[in-house]
Order: sequence, then structure tokens, then C-alpha cells
Amino acid sequence: MGCCSARCMLILLCCVQLITALERQVFDFLGYQWAPIMINFFHIIMVILGLFGVIQYRTRYVVMYLLWTMLWVGWNVFVSCLYLDLGGLSKESDILTLGVSSHRSWWRDNGPGCESEGLPSAGWQNQQNPELSTVLSCWLEYQYIEILHCIVQLLVSLLGFVYACYIVSTSSDEEDSFNFIGEFHHPSKPSQLFF
Repeated sequence: MGCCSARCMLILLCCVQLITALERQVFDFLGYQWAPIMINFFHIIMVILGLFGVIQYRTRYVVMYLLWTMLWVGWNVFVSCLYLDLGGLSKESDILTLGVSSHRSWWRDNGPGCESEGLPSAGWQNQQNPELSTVLSCWLEYQYIEILHCIVQLLVSLLGFVYACYIVSTSSDEEDSFNFIGEFHHPSKPSQLFF
């Protein structure tokens, strides 16, 4: 196995996916966005299983990673359409918070270069409600930061998908000879058992 083989590239891409998914998970926790938190959690588990499949030469785990990657690409396209207000979706809806809280993306108030102005009344300054502050200006609006997260995830996932397809297509059946049904794999020549 060479340094730049498909397995090494897929291991590298899975590690990049884990790092970017963990970063995204942190900011979704800060914004109390429960749907992305749950889906990011499943994504992290599936990438770890895919990584295990690549390292241990288990084709079934790589196929499972491939199937999850298709769902993950669909999720990132959905989130991008949501933040771009495409297809009847609105970034102001409570789809991502599952209607549990009134929070939005953490980047909405804390993006790069955002200056926020609180309410003028001195009595409201000690309140913890994030809706009480108004963002005046940002270098980059929060929806574009969220879309950039999705684009990074899409690019890494699509590259991982290509390498995983190549690995599955070139793997032989003998690499993953474990049968989940419980049958025992017999050697093709019975005389090999006695010598």
C-alpha cells in the first residue's frame, strides 16, 4: 500500500470529516439547533465506522459509509437551501431547533466583525434572552457562514464518496469473509485441513 493510495486518501478524508463535523457540532450546540446536533452525532458515528472499515478492510462498513454519505449530502443541500430561503424554506423558521427553543444560529450574533447593540433601557441589559439584542453589521452574514460549513462538508463528503466507491469496487470478497448469518467458510480444498 503506497502513501497516496485510495485507502490512505479515504482515511485522511474521514479524519478531515471528523474534525469539521466536531467543529460544526460545537457551534450547533451553542445555537441550540437540535436537528443538526442529532444528525451531526450520527454523522460522526458513521464516519468512525467507515474509518474502521477502511483500516480493517471491512467492505460492509465502507458500503455503510457510502450510504450514509448520500444522506449527508442531501442534508447539507437541505440546510443550504434553508439558509438561502430556496424552495419555500425560510431561515427564520424553527425547523433546525425543532420548535423547542427560540434560538437561531450562533453565528447570527457572534459572527466575524458583528457589532451588536442592546436595548436602550437600563433595566433590560441584565436579561439573558438573545432576542433582546440587535445586530448592526457583520463582515459576513450568518447564513453565508452556515452555507460555507455546508459547502466544506459537501466537498469533503463527495471526495470521500469517490474514494470509497473505488475501494468497494476494487476489493475482493476474501477481504470481508465474515458472514453475519453464521455460516462457516470452508476452504476450497479439503486436503488443506490435514497438512
